[in-house]
Amino acid sequence: MSLPTHFKLNTGTKIPAVGLGTWRSEPGQVRQAVSFALKNGYTHIDAALIYGNEHEVGQGIKDSGVPREKIFITSKLWNTHQPNAAEGLQKTLDALGTDYLDLYLIHWPVRLVPNEFNQLLPVNPDGTRCVDRSWDQSETWRQMEELYKGGKVKAIGVANWSISYLEELKKTWTVVPAVNQVELHPFLPQHALKDWCDKHGIQLEAYSPLGSEGAPLMSDSEIQEIAKKNGVSAATVLISYHVNRGVIVLPKSIKESRIVSNSEVIPLSIEDMKVLNGLAAQGKAKRINTPLWGWDLGFDDWYSQ
Repeated sequence: MSLPTHFKLNTGTKIPAVGLGTWRSEPGQVRQAVSFALKNGYTHIDAALIYGNEHEVGQGIKDSGVPREKIFITSKLWNTHQPNAAEGLQKTLDALGTDYLDLYLIHWPVRLVPNEFNQLLPVNPDGTRCVDRSWDQSETWRQMEELYKGGKVKAIGVANWSISYLEELKKTWTVVPAVNQVELHPFLPQHALKDWCDKHGIQLEAYSPLGSEGAPLMSDSEIQEIAKKNGVSAATVLISYHVNRGVIVLPKSIKESRIVSNSEVIPLSIEDMKVLNGLAAQGKAKRINTPLWGWDLGFDDWYSQ
């Protein structure tokens, strides 16, 4: 069985099944990582304004010598820019050194209110985030639809959206999100969310597929056993898990050897997939990325999936 190298979005565009994530890639390192990845077969780069490294990502793209039209570039509208999505997009385009994005996502279904202390991660005097609880996400999506119609973004979508938020957005959308990028791995498989997105033609993307630094995924005995049986590393099993599910996967690394190995995916047997899909239900459910703006976003129901 051969695995797909691309998936088709609801726009008709093909998106590479494996992309290079750039979250937490440090300044001075991400430029080289992006350039190396593109020179070694990657054609999909996932970025975001809040990562604070889009300028270097853009430099890495330029360094690679790969033509822009051969690269699928994703970025994300940050929370403080939700009242003015066009401004947020322009900041990203300027940093990346491109005049369009292949995919633009609303990074979180929450608006943060910038203040004099911080324009991107503002906090209240008590240390909580400056969240505008009254903000209507349908207004952010309306702006995203306008950007899509304007041509500077070839597809639009969301990130970190639960079923409850998608159900609410469905009441007003005129363009169905092409993608929902969320934390996904065998300890957080989000079966119900995948079923909902599949039903509505929304492609899922997996970030933190290896569970992030310090997570127990890589050392899990059942995952290790599947890796041993297939003659590959645990990382290869975890990355392959998503492509076998029909999910885009975004492993992140700045190490050249890991960048190469992370692009390798293998077919997994029905039995292997059954084990991986069932780990969370055995009591191993774990979310790695917990936002400081709270659980009112519908994330609590993801643990039960």
